[in-house]
Amino acid sequence: MGMSFGHLLMLGVIVLVIFGAGKLPQVMGDLAKGLRAFKDGMKDGDDKK
Repeated sequence: MGMSFGHLLMLGVIVLVIFGAGKLPQVMGDLAKGLRAFKDGMKDGDDKK
């Protein structure tokens, strides 16, 4: 049960309303940094075994 294009479009509109267009790049950048740190942490955990 995946998300259709309509669902993704509605989700995007809701995100724009909540965060505003000006703050969205900053929020996405912070999210990307968090995901990168998580992936690096997972790699470090695999090396220790």
